[in-house]
Amino acid sequence: MIAVSANPRRRLSLKQREAITGYLFILPALLGFVLWYAGPMIYSLWISFHEWDLLSPMEWAGLDNYRRMANDPLFTQSLKVTFKFVLISVPLVQVVGFAIAMLLNMNVRGQAVFRTIYYLPTIAPVVAGAVIWMWIFNSDFGLLNDLLRQLGFKKVLWLQEPRWALWVIILFSVWGFGSTMVVYLAGLQGVPQELYDAAALDGARFWHRLFDVTIPMTSPVILFNTLLGIVFAFQAFTQFFLLSNRIGNPHNSTLVYSLFLFRQAFISFRMGYAAALAWVLFIIVLIISLIGFRLSRRWVYYEVEGH
Repeated sequence: MIAVSANPRRRLSLKQREAITGYLFILPALLGFVLWYAGPMIYSLWISFHEWDLLSPMEWAGLDNYRRMANDPLFTQSLKVTFKFVLISVPLVQVVGFAIAMLLNMNVRGQAVFRTIYYLPTIAPVVAGAVIWMWIFNSDFGLLNDLLRQLGFKKVLWLQEPRWALWVIILFSVWGFGSTMVVYLAGLQGVPQELYDAAALDGARFWHRLFDVTIPMTSPVILFNTLLGIVFAFQAFTQFFLLSNRIGNPHNSTLVYSLFLFRQAFISFRMGYAAALAWVLFIIVLIISLIGFRLSRRWVYYEVEGH
């Protein structure tokens, strides 16, 4: 006789094997998130409660780094510049991107060529774009000042005067509207043509079709682009670093929050203060995003299947 074990080895069910396979597939992404995002975030929170200059051991400071912000005029200045940049650049990028997307959505000859041309600035590295922008707005031999001289005007110190410097960087940010345009173009192509046909039968003109059909049907895309634009604008760094001589010149008129954080961390070596600044920025962006999602219930339209 062959002895049969009273407790035969249990085999995994199909559902369990599929679950294990799924976890194995997501394991690299999960480890990457823990190692490169969650871990550093938690460590930076720990650093924010210390005084640390990278060379000497960390010293516990409690909430001193957070209290310091209330008495730091550069912190207030960086917030003002950042909010001004966000409030001006984000709407401009959305309006320009949406308008160009509507034009490129028309069935005209050379459509693919125009789409490529408008998207090219987005492909170019920010550093290369900043170099071109510095050449255009150079106060001595810049292309724009040369044009002004030929028209009989005096040269303008675009990047040396506080009243102009931030506007130059805002225009540079609007120049890279290509990625926003592409998302809007995809949203516009998803609007059913029969809605436009019905509006045309009712005698609706362009503006009525725009505000009654196009914008409501693309409102989820508008929400996505706007919130993403706000998040990126709050973190804007490279263009300010290059066009403001790395420190927010002239007279801190271009000192955005991320540049101020960089100065504290890698110029003044106040790593604890810089970590606290990073967490304050995270909280600001989080609150604005939550408010945006909350307000979106009033104006964002989601098409429901069967309705």
